[in-house]
Amino acid sequence: MVNLGDTFPNFTVNTTVGPIHFHEWIGDSWVVLFSHPADFTPVCTTELARSANLHDEFQCRNVKLIAVSCDSVEAHKHWITDINFVGNIKEFPFPIISDEKRELAVMLNMIDPDEKDSKGMPLTARAVFVIDPLKKLRLSILYPANVGRNFKEILRVVDALQLSDKHKVATPADWKKKMRR
Repeated sequence: MVNLGDTFPNFTVNTTVGPIHFHEWIGDSWVVLFSHPADFTPVCTTELARSANLHDEFQCRNVKLIAVSCDSVEAHKHWITDINFVGNIKEFPFPIISDEKRELAVMLNMIDPDEKDSKGMPLTARAVFVIDPLKKLRLSILYPANVGRNFKEILRVVDALQLSDKHKVATPADWKKKMRR
């Protein structure tokens, strides 16, 4: 299990864009790593579409997105067609990790014991990890499989963390970054 402030584990995984060595891939960026229970499911499809629609918002904050589930790379690649349709996306903008053996899911404590696939294998819950450029875990949220995430809230948290790092301040309840005009 990884605690806030810990160095996030380094690992090598297969993704929709080829193998990734995680710390190398992070570089000097922030990262939002998030898991979903299964490809081709309605809630997961809307989540990946929403996060893809917000990709530019994350990118302008120096944040890379990466998703993970227990499905194969081939399944992810087929599913991207559905995600692109639902989100009106021309080209899916970030990698999806295949964790068929559940090694990453177990290492990061992302297993939902109540959710199983058709073979009786456990599925991942809806985990969110925000990792800073020093590879430190800054946020960890675990949603149950039946609750979709609010990616605007994840953007808000990134804004708050980055502001706090820069100015050593705390942000109050419901704080939002002011938009520049």
